[in-house]
Amino acid sequence: MMSAQYLNLSVIIRLDAEAGGYVAECLDIPGCLSEGDTVEEALSNIREAAQGCLLSMVAHGDPLPAGTTFLASVPVEVAS
Repeated sequence: MMSAQYLNLSVIIRLDAEAGGYVAECLDIPGCLSEGDTVEEALSNIREAAQGCLLSMVAHGDPLPAGTTFLASVPVEVAS
């Protein structure tokens, strides 16, 4: 039986003004995207999408990404 492996994956969440929701992108897995009506839903959906991508990589014998360590999120105000 294979033991579980946990990775810290970098995720970006952007507001999608046109669709009225949020887009989540996993930076450590190219092409791994998801969306949600709320930030929480987008995070839940990208976690599920990343897990699916990783399981597919394992099934195909592809190397898993090393993952990254998230350091900080910094809000920046831009004066117009």
